[in-house]
Amino acid sequence: MYYPPYPSPAPNPVRNQPENEKKRVMTVTGVGSVSAQPNVAKINLGVETQDEELTKAQQDNAQTLNKVIDSLVQMGIPREDIQTVDYFIYPQYDYVDGKQEFRGYQVTHTIQVTIKDLSQTGKVIDTAVQNGANRVSNIEFTIDNPQQYYKRALNRALENAVSKAQTIANQMNLNLDPTPTQIVEELPQGTVTPQTFKQAEAVSSASTQVEPGQIEITSRVETKFQYTSANS
Repeated sequence: MYYPPYPSPAPNPVRNQPENEKKRVMTVTGVGSVSAQPNVAKINLGVETQDEELTKAQQDNAQTLNKVIDSLVQMGIPREDIQTVDYFIYPQYDYVDGKQEFRGYQVTHTIQVTIKDLSQTGKVIDTAVQNGANRVSNIEFTIDNPQQYYKRALNRALENAVSKAQTIANQMNLNLDPTPTQIVEELPQGTVTPQTFKQAEAVSSASTQVEPGQIEITSRVETKFQYTSANS
């Protein structure tokens, strides 16, 4: 019986290693910050009233709060910049001889006032307190156009990432491609870190001085760079 010969298998071709397989990847985080002068203030002002009857506590609260709001409008604060943020009703109890005795109700109504003229910040607090507000909390300073500052911070973060990558390459004697192959922006919770002041329940009759200070806007990016060893 005749069997035809099988052809010999062709030799495997020798493949040249692609250039990009010789490259390695370096991951660097860049951080950039910009300071800005705040131009907007937000203040929480509240009225707290108590009475044995809930209806009376609510009525007293509404009358006082309306007086506070009217006084702020008269000094030039637009009504659209005054907003309710909290409204609570709490039953109040006393403990006598280990027993809980109902005392009445506490009603708290809190508004947030946006101030676009920072020179009025202390005056807003004083005016509100003089007209019945008995809770002042969370004074926050910010800026009305944070994106323009954030873009500058983002540029600095990218420059910082390139500088870090080049420093590492120089130190390790590597050939660095200075153009990143990947850039991932690490989005913050907010582009602006506000300056805040915690709750102050007692405000003296003296003129209130409030210092806005500076605001810091920060950006972070994660970047990837390709590099090769210097002798490759």
